[in-house]
Amino acid sequence: MEKLTKPVRFWLCATIIILGLIGCDRFVGTSGDAVERVSDGDTLVVKDAEGKNFSVRFACVDAPEIAHTNKEKQSKRISDRNQFTWGVKARERVQELVQQGGDRVTLNITDSDRYGRKIAEVRLKNGTFVQQVLLQEGLAKVYRPYLNKCPSKDLVQQAEAEAKEQRLGVWSDTKFVNPWEYRSLYKK
Repeated sequence: MEKLTKPVRFWLCATIIILGLIGCDRFVGTSGDAVERVSDGDTLVVKDAEGKNFSVRFACVDAPEIAHTNKEKQSKRISDRNQFTWGVKARERVQELVQQGGDRVTLNITDSDRYGRKIAEVRLKNGTFVQQVLLQEGLAKVYRPYLNKCPSKDLVQQAEAEAKEQRLGVWSDTKFVNPWEYRSLYKK
């Protein structure tokens, strides 16, 4: 009888462990917040644990603008085309990163802005710091007016300095206008 119970106990325990591993996400939950969509190179719409959507603006950085209106999409102005081309590249890179992270992110919320968006450092579940990647690849710039509210300010400044030195992304484009300057000069 004892010989029969050992294999039964073994298989019972093995079955419980396997079922637990297969369904652990349902019981424990997945880590981070689900990304509903990538709005642009520095903004996401995220669904929290209660199922509510909210916008997240990336802390520490400013990415190139994308065209929002039909007028902007049809613009022939060189400054618009240049800005929007880089903006699309930044948005596509964020989409790629989010997909690599299983469409989930972990947020370190540092503030809120005047539009009601949460300002946050954004990381993938493997720890990848999204803002750092954008800066390293020259697809965003450090946004200095709010740098003191950035917990990882040394990291982002170093990432930007490396991209600038290597002339990556926008750093390779002599006609690129900083996103904050573009907004103040051209979006009226």
